[in-house]
Amino acid sequence: MPSGLASYIARRLLIVPFTLLVISFAAFSLGRYAPGDYVAAQAPPRANQETIDRIRHERGLDDPVYKQYVRYMGNLLQGDLGISQNPRGVPVEDVLLPRLWVTFQINALVLIFTWVIGIPLGTWAALKRGTWLDPFAIGVFLFLASIPVLVSVPLLEWVLIVKLKLLPTGGWSTAEYLGVELGVFSKHAVLPVLVLTISGVAGLARYMRAQVLEVLDQDHVRTARSKGLRGDVIVMRHVMRNALLPIVTIFGFELAGLIGGSIFVETLLGIPGVGQLSFQAVTTRDYDTIMAIVLLGSTIFVLAMLTVDIAYGFVDPRVRSGGSVQS
Repeated sequence: MPSGLASYIARRLLIVPFTLLVISFAAFSLGRYAPGDYVAAQAPPRANQETIDRIRHERGLDDPVYKQYVRYMGNLLQGDLGISQNPRGVPVEDVLLPRLWVTFQINALVLIFTWVIGIPLGTWAALKRGTWLDPFAIGVFLFLASIPVLVSVPLLEWVLIVKLKLLPTGGWSTAEYLGVELGVFSKHAVLPVLVLTISGVAGLARYMRAQVLEVLDQDHVRTARSKGLRGDVIVMRHVMRNALLPIVTIFGFELAGLIGGSIFVETLLGIPGVGQLSFQAVTTRDYDTIMAIVLLGSTIFVLAMLTVDIAYGFVDPRVRSGGSVQS
């Protein structure tokens, strides 16, 4: 590995722990200073003020925030994420992990469909520049990307469930495949995957179209055309290869979103994922669960961005020669 690339990766790795510490302290502080009494939310129903004060003292919640943060991080390193309030008294990890698996299944399938459809569709739209298909494709992309989930979900429910009766009304069902509980092969997964894929494909196709158009106007593509290379060879070897480089950043964002559930989709369709759990945690002031979701999401996001940075280091000659890239 070139020394420039090694130092580039080392710098990125050193930033990760500091970034996660800052995020965790900010999230913890906001949770403690947020409206509503954290202790009252955890106290038994109808508890008087004396009981609440006693619980606050026993749990060290009357200590300064930085002391509480150090204690929380110590418990976190031992695998203790706190106690959930919905259901009450259950460890957060026992509530979060099953929900995380549901969200991961849906988003993994959405990610695959988005890239398998969006990349070729965006490339096709760019190659149709100068024809009526180009503005038509742009209009379709903009229309699909602009439809809010709160509109698309009820509309698709009315068409696919009420009128055509093709799908169940909502919820989530699983079946065991090779010893693993999976729900993405059931009809319950069709609607959430469809809703999230439509908007994802539209956004990715628009971006891919813009990148392909930019590459098509570059000198090396004109040179390849002047040499008499076939159109498909030019597109595969010279156009898509260069147009996909900036798309790596988008892939990093979507990779981080694998565990970030859609609050609206999961809540409207009754899917027991992280998005629905986040909504329930906020409405019930379940601070331990909120903190766990924030920390997990932040960690995945930072690691995904680190992966993107390292990938740029391998594919961009400026980094291999000791330079740097802007991602």
